[in-house]
Amino acid sequence: MPDFKHIAIVSDNIRGHYHQSLGVAEWLSRLSGAEVDDTVKIPEISGLKKFWKLKFTGRKIPERGPDFSKKWLRSLGISHKRFYPGTLFISAGSSAAPFCLALAKATGGKSAVIMTPSIFGTKPFDYAIIPEHDPHDPDDSKILTTLGAPNHINESLVKKTADSFFGHRNFKNKVVSVLIGGSDSNYMPNAKWANKILGELSQFRDVTILITTSRRTPEEVERRVEEIFSSCPSIGYMLILSRNPKVNAVTSILGAATHVLATEDSVSMVSEAVTAGFKVGLLRVPRITGPIKKALGYGTRRFDEMFEQMQSRGLIEDLGLEPDLDKFLLPDEQKHNQDFNEAKRAAEWILNS
Repeated sequence: MPDFKHIAIVSDNIRGHYHQSLGVAEWLSRLSGAEVDDTVKIPEISGLKKFWKLKFTGRKIPERGPDFSKKWLRSLGISHKRFYPGTLFISAGSSAAPFCLALAKATGGKSAVIMTPSIFGTKPFDYAIIPEHDPHDPDDSKILTTLGAPNHINESLVKKTADSFFGHRNFKNKVVSVLIGGSDSNYMPNAKWANKILGELSQFRDVTILITTSRRTPEEVERRVEEIFSSCPSIGYMLILSRNPKVNAVTSILGAATHVLATEDSVSMVSEAVTAGFKVGLLRVPRITGPIKKALGYGTRRFDEMFEQMQSRGLIEDLGLEPDLDKFLLPDEQKHNQDFNEAKRAAEWILNS
């Protein structure tokens, strides 16, 4: 079992990435007694400096010694001296990965990366926690594959957060939480999609609807969410995240929910809802198409494989582009009643490595 007593999270300031690292770190703390006692926020750099520091000099970190890492960190305003020797550094996402590795090398600590960093892959790290359908060497003992994204969610946390967030609001017996992601290189939810799916949901009168958008939600979808639900008698809470970026409502609305609907474009949101115990109603959204993208599938193929596996285990119900909301919302609740927590499994794997 690794002998580390201190854990530091290296954050790229993206909330979803931070929650992945936090989930693994907190389970390591619960299981081993190690302290999560520091968070390193990487500096915001762009343009030529970003290319030079991350893509050029950053690529040298794996092959160079600790002195190079110390110098590289100092050039970006980060001192390694504040960290305990032997600290485990954890990061998620490509931008934070070189900082995570450099800090581990500079302090004689260990490094754990979540998601496959584009800059130099997973090989330089002591532990790599990556999605099951990412390309990887199945014989590499330093890699753990996960179904969906590890996260900080647990049932006790969501209930406690919901009680604090919503207080004594009078919700109906069925509470439908709706998690809306957004556009990326593969997916493009639009106003027409919102009119159809969310417009239909707004007609339900025997439920309370709690809804949040994400940092990637297109403006046209945000407008339709507001127009559809502002006067909807069933709405219990609505967050347009771009206007309130410091508010994180996902944990709270999961804690109040009996049913969860989530769009396919946000693996993080789907994973958080599944970890909270819900059999998630997966809402498909329009995809960015073209002859090559349609033929190869690009990123959507691996996500589809992941969702197929989740459905085979009873963790989600794929509702498609023409969801039967009446059927999905008919039971008193939609839970999967399985022991599913990938952050806990990742922590156990690190401790047993």
